[in-house]
Amino acid sequence: MKYIKSFKIDRISVPSNFFMLIICLITFYLPLNGQNAGLLKFHSVKNEEIQIKGDLAKRLNRNFNRLEEEKYQPEHVFLTDKESGGWPGDTEGRTILGLVMDARATGRTPEYLQTIINLLPEHLNADGYMGEVHPGIMDEQQLSGNGWMLRGLCEYYLWKKDDGVLKIIKSIADNLFVAGKSYYNTYPIKPEEREKGTGEMSGSIHSRLGNWKLSTDIGCLFIGMDGLIQAYDILREEGIKDAIIEIIEKFQMVDFVKIHAQTHATLTGLRGLIRYSDIIGEGTTYINFVENVWGLYKEWGMTENYENYNWFKRYDTWTEPCAIIDSYMLAVQLWQHTGKVQYLEDAELIYYNAIAHTQRVNGGFGCDNCPVPGDPYLRIHAYEAHWCCTMRGGEGLGRIAGNSYFTNGSTLLVPFFGDNTARINSDTGLKVDISQTSGYPFSGDVKLVLNEEPEGLNSIKIFGNIKWARKHSLHINGVKIPLIIKDGFVVIERPFRKGDIIELRFENIVHKERLLNNDIAVGKYSGSSKSNLSSNSNNKAGTSEFFKIMKGPLVMGVLSDKPIRLKEAGSKQYPLRPVYHLMDSTVAGKCYKKQILFK
Repeated sequence: MKYIKSFKIDRISVPSNFFMLIICLITFYLPLNGQNAGLLKFHSVKNEEIQIKGDLAKRLNRNFNRLEEEKYQPEHVFLTDKESGGWPGDTEGRTILGLVMDARATGRTPEYLQTIINLLPEHLNADGYMGEVHPGIMDEQQLSGNGWMLRGLCEYYLWKKDDGVLKIIKSIADNLFVAGKSYYNTYPIKPEEREKGTGEMSGSIHSRLGNWKLSTDIGCLFIGMDGLIQAYDILREEGIKDAIIEIIEKFQMVDFVKIHAQTHATLTGLRGLIRYSDIIGEGTTYINFVENVWGLYKEWGMTENYENYNWFKRYDTWTEPCAIIDSYMLAVQLWQHTGKVQYLEDAELIYYNAIAHTQRVNGGFGCDNCPVPGDPYLRIHAYEAHWCCTMRGGEGLGRIAGNSYFTNGSTLLVPFFGDNTARINSDTGLKVDISQTSGYPFSGDVKLVLNEEPEGLNSIKIFGNIKWARKHSLHINGVKIPLIIKDGFVVIERPFRKGDIIELRFENIVHKERLLNNDIAVGKYSGSSKSNLSSNSNNKAGTSEFFKIMKGPLVMGVLSDKPIRLKEAGSKQYPLRPVYHLMDSTVAGKCYKKQILFK
């Protein structure tokens, strides 16, 4: 991988029309496959229509291989409550989910998935869900684990349309979640009701309050909410909807920062809220709420290389790829709904510097530390979180593959770059056979080739990466054409033909970035203080003498045992290298230590 040697810091009047208006409005808000056409601005292309190549293909296949190793095979994947650490259904559900998403993204047939599905009924309790039956007691970890089981089974059902799986989805939703209705409004969310400052990488039940068994993973009930919402999207039962509404009302009351909520649980809940917004056709209130909490997450829950603090404002903890993948997926969802290019930028930064950094050489995913000025190094906290993150890696990588192309009527959007071929056949009549090659993010180039005569294609929009790219030039069939950039995209409107070659070139610039975290940026974090730092909305970020060095979307760092200053970074002795790596074995080693914060 190349490194930098030197750089520069540079908005009817007639009764008859009234009825037509009503019809149009109803049509506008009818859900389509769980996604409301009136809410989504852009629709992702199906995984099965894209053949992924290059680095992403290597990541997908390595993760797929890992999920077919002994630990995830049918005779080992089903765990007792004790073996699961009090998370019934979690390992099994995430494994199913990861295998489904890896399979859809690669086209490979999972070797053990069908057997796992066939064996599942034997491992359900008398009420048809995972774990023990606890009359009158709500265990938030059991709700969370069964939430992952719902997610896995829902994705499997949407893929295979297995009626047997549909029955299990219904039994989990009805007999666990709907049966718990009226308990959700008593779920403890006051800071004084939750024990903060405790918890390991795998959370545990630490106390009981009223009817609730509470986890150190504060807020993990809302992971279960996401699974229940996807089940509702398929089943459409009023009882499920009533339970969802009760949980959502509680979710919107949480002060995530003050309660030190787990960031993974928060982000999963936000993704579920967007899903529910699409289902019911409610396009403003919920999205605004998600945007607001996303802002809190970026300020108080995101590390300087775009990973996560495991809990809000607990800077002395570790990161978790489950949350990182949630953050990537959520950023893309927000762009789909708002069209704001800042969310695409967020997604890029998360993929290249966080997801890519936490995938290990064995294809699994592990936890990192949280670099701060007192300890400006990026290191490995745990080689692999095989009990959760490795499986979620399948979903994350599968979503990244599916996000290669989006459509909006007669427009094809290319928001992310890579090597792939796609045969797109959208419901709007858009048909495009296209190939893409790119050296991005290491170089500024993307090449698109139309392999067949397109149908219904009026425009192509390519993400311009204008925050960290300059000197854009556009060539079509070798001829340079005038550049039009709108809402962050290079816009091409012309008749398209078979054989057209579209090339976008640009320069990824080296630049400084201020620190994300407000406490750290204003120098309130000394490196020795713990988690309970007070929030001060009057603080002005950017006063810290520390910053990051970036080339394009890549966070750059230096392998060194001692703190390096700016004037030394990028020298022959201390070459800058991206934190991005393609499952490099040395990155997971005990000696790995990369400085990413500089004076």
